[in-house]
Amino acid sequence: MNAHDIPPSGETKPTATDLQRSFMRHLHYTLVKDKYSATKADLYLALAFAVRDMLAERWLDTQQSYYINDAKRVYYISMEFLMGRSLGNSLINLGIKEEWENALMEMGIDLEDIAETEWDAGLGNGGLGRLAACFLDSMATMSLPAYGYGIRYEYGMFYQKIIDGGQYELPDNWLRYENPWEFGRQEHLHKIRYEGRVVESSDPAGEVRHSWVDTHDVMALAYDVPVPGYGNETVNTMRLWSAKSTREFELESFNRGNYVGAVESKMKTENISKVLYPADHMAEGRELRLRQEYFLASATVQDIFYRFSKKHDDLNLLPEKVAIQLNDTHPTLAIPELMRILLDEKMLSWETAWDLSMRTFAYTNHTILPEALEKWPVRMLEGILPRHLQIIYRINDCFLKEAKARFPEDSDRLRRMSIVGEEGEKHIRMAYLAIVGSHSINGVSVLHSEILKDHLFSDFFALWPERFNNKTNGITQRRWLKCANPWLSDLISSTIGDAWVTNLDELQKLRAMAEDRDFQRQWTEVKRANKQRLADYIYRHNGIQVSPDSLFDCQTKRLHEYKRQLLNVLHVIARYNRIKANPGLNVPPRTVIFSGKAAPSYFMAKLIIRLINAVGEVINSDPAAHDRLKVVFLANYSVSQAEIIFPAADLSEQISTAGTEASGTGNMKYALNGALTIGTLDGANIEIMEEVGRNNIFIFGMNAEQVEGLKRAGYHPGDYYSHNQELQQAMDMIADGTFSPGDPGLFKPIVDNLLGNDPYLLLADYASYVACQDEVDRLYRHPHEWTRKSILNTAGMGKFSSDRTIAEYAREIWGVKPEKVGRHSRRDLP
Repeated sequence: MNAHDIPPSGETKPTATDLQRSFMRHLHYTLVKDKYSATKADLYLALAFAVRDMLAERWLDTQQSYYINDAKRVYYISMEFLMGRSLGNSLINLGIKEEWENALMEMGIDLEDIAETEWDAGLGNGGLGRLAACFLDSMATMSLPAYGYGIRYEYGMFYQKIIDGGQYELPDNWLRYENPWEFGRQEHLHKIRYEGRVVESSDPAGEVRHSWVDTHDVMALAYDVPVPGYGNETVNTMRLWSAKSTREFELESFNRGNYVGAVESKMKTENISKVLYPADHMAEGRELRLRQEYFLASATVQDIFYRFSKKHDDLNLLPEKVAIQLNDTHPTLAIPELMRILLDEKMLSWETAWDLSMRTFAYTNHTILPEALEKWPVRMLEGILPRHLQIIYRINDCFLKEAKARFPEDSDRLRRMSIVGEEGEKHIRMAYLAIVGSHSINGVSVLHSEILKDHLFSDFFALWPERFNNKTNGITQRRWLKCANPWLSDLISSTIGDAWVTNLDELQKLRAMAEDRDFQRQWTEVKRANKQRLADYIYRHNGIQVSPDSLFDCQTKRLHEYKRQLLNVLHVIARYNRIKANPGLNVPPRTVIFSGKAAPSYFMAKLIIRLINAVGEVINSDPAAHDRLKVVFLANYSVSQAEIIFPAADLSEQISTAGTEASGTGNMKYALNGALTIGTLDGANIEIMEEVGRNNIFIFGMNAEQVEGLKRAGYHPGDYYSHNQELQQAMDMIADGTFSPGDPGLFKPIVDNLLGNDPYLLLADYASYVACQDEVDRLYRHPHEWTRKSILNTAGMGKFSSDRTIAEYAREIWGVKPEKVGRHSRRDLP
């Protein structure tokens, strides 16, 4: 049976026999296996290949439609993409999941069981990569002509193991097994150059021109991954680049008789796409990171020119046909790379090249923390990218002239705004380069965007207020409700219809059901079933039995001090102490669930993981807390694990210090699945509160303005410690070895840091947080009221669809419109 025998979406759906034939054809002829020799991995691959066949024709038609219609295209460049498993998402977006379930069931195969075989592609650290994946889903579902560009890391985000309570990192070799969702494009090779020197010359018109020569070269090889839209004919492309050694470089070494040298050169060259985010605490790691960023930027810009030139030879059309979105500062080298090509290869004047470049690029900022803004030493750029450093210097000179014309007497302002930083080692401020080189700069929540304008980039806002805007982040409801929570998805669709899958505002219709006792009962049954599923997962992976009738209190995100997992731990210890001191205390049973990875070189974050596990070991083994409090740390947080946790959560911990979280998207995923949020007025928490209602969310602590005020007035964390006996007891237990009897001083650095510095004001917010947790307990004792608020949280999530976010990008920044995919059939091919 051929793929073309399976009708595309919108036509009659295939029969079970059609699907079974396609499945068996791949099992027999692609994998050369039969029912006796096939492993579970073989069954997964056979199914993946069969589903991939269903995508292929639509994928070809999509690309042809963009080409024939000469559509303006969006190129979304990101160093991270956390796509999660592709099989389930593809089945849902194709509208064919139930048909496959039934067809496989007739063959004695459980779809859910074999889907677990797929390896999570961990090509990202967290929210940034997951957001990029949501955006690709929305762009395809909205039929926008768009491409995602990233790196095909051979080793993704490390695999986290917890051994003796501590984090240990293992290689995440996700490509060890075949990846059926990617297609190597041998014909799409681009040369990426490093080092070398720059030679000046004059062209016939007397213009100074530059040639970048004697470079060390690497080849970027494209791998394409299909991104299907939901319920339409669109299949967009995510293109990932893999580093390959140049043939000439290998042969030269080999011909000199240096075979080992040739192999070593090849390995060193291909290290560029080997590992996601190398540790940057060493010079070697920093240099590799810079090479990765340029590798992605150069390969992508060259590829964009390749696509553009297939239809156009007038470079003035570039901004009319191309929109490039920089996902944070990591791809910012695309700006000088585009300039290099326009100047050195296309021979445009500086003024023309800069105008075209600036109108093509847009920049999204994702961080408020100044220390997280990328800076590259001039020394390093000079050695690795000498031509680009020249271009950056000229960009800065032109920019400073413009700024000086606007602020002629303010030399201090010009020093602050310079792309070239002079403090300490001379360096390039990549965020400033992104701002100067883009026609649009956006934050990702209302609060974040205001902080950018009023504080972080206030000088630039004063110069170009028209360039700054907000695009509050969103999540795709296809992945995070329909796919991750099918029981709740089915309940919602049976009640209000399924239009919410492509228009999340439809969830507002659930408000009318919030008081309905029968609907509440069904809602509660779904939540309990999801909690039982998570409880089973916890028992399998951690050996801890937790009750699905306890309150599931979840904090799952990257381990970082500003996200304040430590504040949560302090409350857990205080809660434990209350139970110990008062055995008859009437508090609802609670299971506190943590998950998240710490950067390998981040000492304090890794110590907090050890503390969480140590506290859990003490509490979970104490009969006094047996059925009243449990603490669980789930290892190796991933998209697939998150799809089990979010549907089961009762309470979502979003407790970062106000003014530190740009947006957050985990807060949206939890609320979409009916969890109530306990959080600060930080990031998108503020907008969630506005949408679900102040009475349906637990808000505590200082706001961003109060945080800044306390810091200016002089913050003394010891005062809060001295005046709160419960807090003092919890911190003393951490310091005196209660949770580390074999090494009493193990956790003392945590307490010393809190009392000596406490940069994220945990102690200042502690009393408010604990009081808010008491409110959580009071509400949970009233299940009907809790469920009513849970329904209202889901009902209020319409704004937080990534479809809404992408519609704003498309309309207000990119200037692109949906493209209907026509049939450019290949059925006539032999």
